[in-house]
Amino acid sequence: MLRLKLDNGAVESSFFENTRLIGIVAPVKYYSFTLNVNRNMGFNFRINNQLEINLKRKGRNYFFHVYEFTAASGDIVHYLYHNHHEGESLLPEFKTMDFIWLLKFDVAAEKEISSLINEIKKQPGVQLVTEIPKEKVKNKEHLIL
Repeated sequence: MLRLKLDNGAVESSFFENTRLIGIVAPVKYYSFTLNVNRNMGFNFRINNQLEINLKRKGRNYFFHVYEFTAASGDIVHYLYHNHHEGESLLPEFKTMDFIWLLKFDVAAEKEISSLINEIKKQPGVQLVTEIPKEKVKNKEHLIL
């Protein structure tokens, strides 16, 4: 019998190549936060039920919403993960973060990331916005779509 082994390291490396992560503390409903970002920042985030993340912990299933938006240029895809569901966190190491914003890009300028962070800070209910170094994420596999 032929057995194939998935190389999780290679999958993670490929998925996280050319990405940036932003952690957001905003204790508001996920749909309110997304609506504010769409209205105030000119995004068009839409929930993508095919990307919804299902984690099984403590004998229960937990579902984490993922919103997606592709920039008009097609150069940047934005994913907005809701980090909480019924007391569980998608990324337990960042359980204080309410949202994780992942950017996948071909070429990204530092100025654009800084500008994005500053705009997120202006949204209603936002208390903290910080870039998350990828090497600090212990559960990267939870973000892979």
